[in-house]
Amino acid sequence: MVKQTQLQVEAIRNGSVIDHIPANIGIKVLKLFKMHKTNERITIGLNLPSSALGAKDLIKIENVYLTKEQANQLALYAPKATVNQIEEYQVVNKLNLALPETIASVFECPNSNCISHGEPVESKFKVQQNQDTVQLKCHYCEKVFSREIMTEAR
Repeated sequence: MVKQTQLQVEAIRNGSVIDHIPANIGIKVLKLFKMHKTNERITIGLNLPSSALGAKDLIKIENVYLTKEQANQLALYAPKATVNQIEEYQVVNKLNLALPETIASVFECPNSNCISHGEPVESKFKVQQNQDTVQLKCHYCEKVFSREIMTEAR
């Protein structure tokens, strides 16, 4: 028997492909990078079959190349995701994800008493990792929050 393969999401000529996003996280990634505000074509696959994850999300954005900094911010949401840069339908670069040391202007501090809520300052968090646990420490109020609390608050 011949195994038939069919692309479930159309290939892009130039741009970025974020693959192996855990299912139900793709929309959060769109918001993280403010992709929903671009004029470029975006293809989103939600709950696609994956042998490694069971189900996954996928994002293809034409004519936009994620930076290494953006890819590292992605690691908070999807640590095992892959980011491929595409030129003329070919993968020309793969970005390896690593948690950044700090994250600025991405999340709002969940502490309602934090000074960052009432002042014109950008949010800033130090990323702390202990084995599989990732926490974010607010630069201003110094409270520590789990990755799950931060990513759910978006």
